[in-house]
Parts: sequence; C-alpha cells; structure tokens
Amino acid sequence: MSQPISWRARRRNALLVGLSPSLAVLALLTIVPALALVTASFTPFSLTNPQASFNFQQPLINYQQLLHDERFLNSVVTQMKLSVASVFFQVLMGLLLALLLNGETRLLHGVRTLLLIPMVLPPIIVALIWKIIYTPDISPLHQVLDRLGYPLDSLIANPDTALWAIVAADVWQWFPFTMLMVLAALQMIPHEPKEAASLDGARSFNLFRYIFLPHLKPVLAVCVLFRLIDSFKAFPLIYVLTDGGPGSVTEVTNYYGFIQAFNFSYWGYGSAIAVIILVGVFILSWLTGRAGWNHDGTAT
Repeated sequence: MSQPISWRARRRNALLVGLSPSLAVLALLTIVPALALVTASFTPFSLTNPQASFNFQQPLINYQQLLHDERFLNSVVTQMKLSVASVFFQVLMGLLLALLLNGETRLLHGVRTLLLIPMVLPPIIVALIWKIIYTPDISPLHQVLDRLGYPLDSLIANPDTALWAIVAADVWQWFPFTMLMVLAALQMIPHEPKEAASLDGARSFNLFRYIFLPHLKPVLAVCVLFRLIDSFKAFPLIYVLTDGGPGSVTEVTNYYGFIQAFNFSYWGYGSAIAVIILVGVFILSWLTGRAGWNHDGTAT
C-alpha cells in the first residue's frame, strides 16, 4: 500500500509545477545563449568563414591568441582601472550623501528624489548628456570656464583625461544606487545605541565608526558587488563618448570584444573574450563576497 504524500511533498511539487514555465523561459533566454557562446569560443567562426562554426580541431586557439594579444591585455588593464575607480567613487559618494541626507524633513525628501534621477535615466541618454558636457562647442561647462578665463580642452579627446571623464559620467549615473541602499540601512539602525553613545559624549566620527559602520558593512559589500558587476557594462558611455579612443586608452574588454565580433566579424574570437569576461566577473564576485562576509554570514 502506497504511503500518503506529505504536505511538504505536495507543496514542493506544486512549486515545481508553478515555476516550470518560468524556469523553461529562463533556460531558453540564458542557458542556451551561454552554451552557444562557449561553443563558439572553441571555433574560428567568422562571418567570412561560416563553415568554420563547427571546426573544433583547435578548440583552444582563441584563448591561446588572447594570451599574446597586447590589445586585449591592455583592455583588461583599462577595464580594471575603470571598475576600481568608478566603484570606489560611487560607494564613497553614495555613503557620504546618505549620511548627509539621513532625515525625515520635506527638504531632505525632495533632495533625495532629485538625486535619484540619474539612476532611472536610460544609459544612452546619460551618455548623450555627458557628450554635450564634454563637447567644447556646445558645452555649458566649457562656456562658463571660458568666461571665467579658464579655457578647457575636450576631456574625452585627451588621452590623459578620457578614462577619468568616463569614470565621472558613470559615477554620476550610479552613485544614487549606493545612496539609496545606505539610506535604507540607516533607517533600520536602532535608536538606542545612537542615543547611548551621544549621551556618553561620543563624537560624530566615533559614532559613525562604532555604531553606523558595523551596521552598514553588509550593505556596502552588496553595493560593491553589484556595482563591480555593472562596471563591466559601461558600453554605452564608451561607445558614445570616446569610441574606445583616443587610440585605445578607453577600450575596455567588452568593447574590444564588440570590435572583434562586429567590426572584424571574428565571432569565435569575440566569444572567447566574452567568456573570459564572464569568468572574470564570477571570480571578482566571489572574492568580493569573501572579503565582505564571514563564513557565518555576518559582515567582516
């Protein structure tokens, strides 16, 4: 005689049945393209040689070429500079503004709402805004500086400042993310420790160090993780502002993969670059998680 199905088993089966359509769509939209990408990276597939899409005689040839491709190695260094600088300033600026705007007045609510505008704008619109700012002929910034007697050359045309110009645009768009996350965490900090520390004469810095910061560490770790992953997707800014130039000083890894795949039609080589980016993002995410959390799930 068969055993009756328990309530937990019924619940698990119901969840599987309910989630199966979504899981199927998710697999179709993510797993299948990912497998196609990895498969193409093992071939010399290009639009000029379509039959090579199933040529697996030298499956590691693309990855071997990447090790000796100076332009690719330079793009990795450029990507790391962009990621580190943009994430650092986004988290720092978001943290400082969250501490300044932590309150319940109408004025603070209005300022917080205005500061969230860059985050909700489409990336291409943000890129166009900063394209205008960095173009001397039409830029309000350049016109003001000219009238003050401080003429400024185009920042995106100067090899020494082009990458920093992209960092500034990326920070402007995404510091509200950190600010919003930190503000939410500040609202959840108990009032008793703050009041006790204030009564004991604790200064603002000590209050932040010993009361606020321990509560904010998990949130800051999440912000760093999310922004680090998104820093690899600064494609619209680079495409609109610099096109990878001047020269290749702003040519990050995903943009170099785009050039190889769509400008030169080397889809196998471009797929290998995309796989390297994917692996790199996973490794950096894991390292960030290890640095931000203990084994028991608490913040370090």
